[in-house]
Amino acid sequence: MEIKHLRYAEAAERCGSFRKAADLLALKQSNLSRRIRHLEEQLGVALFERTNGGVRPTAAGRDFVNGVRRVLNDLQIVVDGAKAVGRGEAGYLTIGFYTSLSAGNLRASLVEYGRRFPQVEIKTIEGSRTRLFDGIQNSMIDIAIVTGEPASDCNRSMVLWSERIIVALPEDHPLAANEVIYWTDLKHERFLLSERDPGPEIQDILVAKLSSPGDLPDVVRHDVSPENIKSLVGANRGVSLMCEACMGASYTGVVYREARDGNGSTRIGYRAYWRDGNDNPALRNFIRLLEERFPPVANGNGPRGASSRIPDPSP
Repeated sequence: MEIKHLRYAEAAERCGSFRKAADLLALKQSNLSRRIRHLEEQLGVALFERTNGGVRPTAAGRDFVNGVRRVLNDLQIVVDGAKAVGRGEAGYLTIGFYTSLSAGNLRASLVEYGRRFPQVEIKTIEGSRTRLFDGIQNSMIDIAIVTGEPASDCNRSMVLWSERIIVALPEDHPLAANEVIYWTDLKHERFLLSERDPGPEIQDILVAKLSSPGDLPDVVRHDVSPENIKSLVGANRGVSLMCEACMGASYTGVVYREARDGNGSTRIGYRAYWRDGNDNPALRNFIRLLEERFPPVANGNGPRGASSRIPDPSP
C-alpha cells in the first residue's frame, strides 16, 4: 500500500467520480480505477459503490477515507516542517556570547532574527571566550559573538560592530556631573572589573590609557558577573568600565558616562565566529542577517578571521 494509492482513494471520495479524480490527479481513469480496486483487495472490503453517475463511499470506505485524510494531513505537516528546516525558517540556533543583552546591536540582531524566523528556536549560551570557542568546535554552539582580536582557533569569522567604552560611576561621584569623562579624570580612581570576559580585555584598554612607568591603575578584580560589578559600583566600592550595551539595564545608585581622550570615544570591536562546515540552515540565515546589518568592508570577512576595518553603525 503506497501513499499515492491513499491519495487516489481520498480524491475519488472528494470528487464523487473516478473520472474527475483522475483528471484532478493527471492520471488515466483506468489506472486510478485499477489502483483503487487493488487497494480494496488488499483491505478485503469494498470502499466505493460504483454507479452510472459516479461513485460513493461505503460505510467502510467513508471511515477509511476519514482516516486517510488525517494521515495525509499529518504527513503534509511533516513534509512542510522538513522543508522549513531546510530553508532555515524553522529549527534550532545556538548563539554564544558574554556581553550584555540589555541593549545594543546584539540584542537588536536577535530581535530582528526572531521577527523574521519565528519558528526557529534560539538557544543562548553565556560563557567565557574559551568556552564559547570550544562549543563551536564540538558543535554545541553554532555561532559566538565576542569582543577582542581575531582568534586563531576558529576558521570562520566576520567583523561586526564596535561599541563605546562606558564608565559606570556611583551617582554621587563628583565626575557624575560631567556629560563626558576623559581618561585623565580617572587617574586616581579605584576600578572594579570582572575576572570574566570581557573584563580582561577592558583591563588591557584601561592599562593602555592610564599606565605610566612605575604607576599602574588601581584595579580590583572580582570573580562575579559584569552585572554584579555594577551593584558594587552602586554601593560606592569604586568605578568600573564596560561596553555600551550594558547601559540598557538600570542599577540603583549607578550612572553611565562616556570615556574619551583627545581622539574621541574609546571603542571595542565585536566579531562573529562559527565553524566551517556547519550546515545548519538557521545559521546561514543568521549570518545573512548579520551581513545585511553590518556589511563587509575594507578587505572583507573570510576564513581565519580575515582583517577588516571595524564599521561604526548606529545601534
